[in-house]
Amino acid sequence: MHKNQEKGLEDRKAYAAILLLGIVSLLGDIVYEGCRGLIPDYLRFLGATAFVVGFIGGLGEFIGYALRLASGFLADSTRAYWTFIFLGYGLIASIPLLGIAGMWEFAAILVILERLGKAIRSPSRDAVLSIVSKGVGAGKAFGLHELLDQTGAILGPLIVAALMLYSANNYAYTFIFLILPYATLMAFLTFTYIRLGKGGSHRFEDRKKEGFRSLGKPFYRYSMAVLLNTAGLLPVALILYRASTILQPGQLQWIIPLLYVLVQGVDAPIALLSGYAYDRFGSKVLVLSFILSILPTIFVSSEGLIALVAASLSFGLVLGMQESIYRAAVSELSPIASRGTAYGLFNMAYGIGFLISGTIYGAMIDLGLAFIASVLYVITIQGIALALLQSALRAELKPKGD
Repeated sequence: MHKNQEKGLEDRKAYAAILLLGIVSLLGDIVYEGCRGLIPDYLRFLGATAFVVGFIGGLGEFIGYALRLASGFLADSTRAYWTFIFLGYGLIASIPLLGIAGMWEFAAILVILERLGKAIRSPSRDAVLSIVSKGVGAGKAFGLHELLDQTGAILGPLIVAALMLYSANNYAYTFIFLILPYATLMAFLTFTYIRLGKGGSHRFEDRKKEGFRSLGKPFYRYSMAVLLNTAGLLPVALILYRASTILQPGQLQWIIPLLYVLVQGVDAPIALLSGYAYDRFGSKVLVLSFILSILPTIFVSSEGLIALVAASLSFGLVLGMQESIYRAAVSELSPIASRGTAYGLFNMAYGIGFLISGTIYGAMIDLGLAFIASVLYVITIQGIALALLQSALRAELKPKGD
């Protein structure tokens, strides 16, 4: 009975930690995810082409993920996890500054700076989350965190859509208003550090810094499979860009963020459900996400708003799995002492995939390539990714150091 009570207390502490970190992510998402659905249309308004929008989106995601390798390695080396978390969330200030951007080049720099902040904070946040929530299941921990995260990602676009409607599509007013939730984010992050900072950091101490050598072949095969999977997934920025070309003539830009709400609305529950499924059925659940990654390309190649809604919903399904069980799998394939490095390397592969997909799909749209070309591309690359994933799962090794 004593052991059960002790286990119950540990579980409650773990869920409290997940809740606090999840609320931080929720507040951050209100700011930057709130505008991600509007940014493609804003760049188009400033004169950017589909290729430029796709490239900027891909480059931003590449930087936001690829540089996590460096930030994760530095976090493991210095154990300054919370320093990286604060610096990363601080750069979300780039979003309100979009309100004073008069050229797409300046706006692009701000978009990329926000993604840089994502790169700086994410490995440290995921490493802290994977440790303070130990014992409740990696799938559940990341699934619950993603549910809270995506709650902010739903509220954010709704707020932005309301601001655009209220201000008669005034981009500057909408972006600058977000300084208010940004200030709330930084205040709650400070509170979370006071509650968790010192209590969670000690679990990283007195562990040998193993770096890249402790990450086995299954981890590297898995990361390459995710790279290819992402390279074949049509970016949401281009789904929204396509919507912009349809809705612009009717001056209905405020609807575009609502499409992004659909993405996040599906993402949130799928993240939680897939997290529980992962803990029960294991990494086999990943196979479903790879197969579903084909759908957004097929839908967006069709004409009409209904097809774009279907593309948004299918993208949300994949995104929910990527943000929960993809991350959970990393914790199963890496030791604690190298957890930041593992998340950094994994996310670098993720970012390379985004850069490839944004560039290739953006060029396809500008060149007006036939529907069959994009379908052949996505089926081929996802087929290769799936084969590599299955190879990684067959060779899966138990993590060291846990």
